[in-house]
Amino acid sequence: MEAVAKLQMIRIAPRKMRLVVDTIRNKKIADAVAILMNLDKRASEPVLKLLNSAVANAVNNNGMEADKLFVKTVFVNEGATLKRFRPRAHGRAYEILKRTSHVTIIVSDIR
Repeated sequence: MEAVAKLQMIRIAPRKMRLVVDTIRNKKIADAVAILMNLDKRASEPVLKLLNSAVANAVNNNGMEADKLFVKTVFVNEGATLKRFRPRAHGRAYEILKRTSHVTIIVSDIR
């Protein structure tokens, strides 16, 4: 059985977010939590909260045991891009792209 948790429109670029989620793929929940708590990346805090949410969904909604769960699937998709402009020399304007991410975590108790 599986449980899902999603996080949308997080203001961290998908490329940076993928560095964090790649470290916890196919790991047991205890190992994934330990990795995220010791990882020195800004994206590790929201991913840790999302992982805890997925575990809570599995326990409360599906009646699974938390110690038997593992991270089956985790992926990051690109969200909407916020477009901002910065003034430059000679009256020009350069576009700044502020990227967002959509993160999905699926936990399961069956390998």
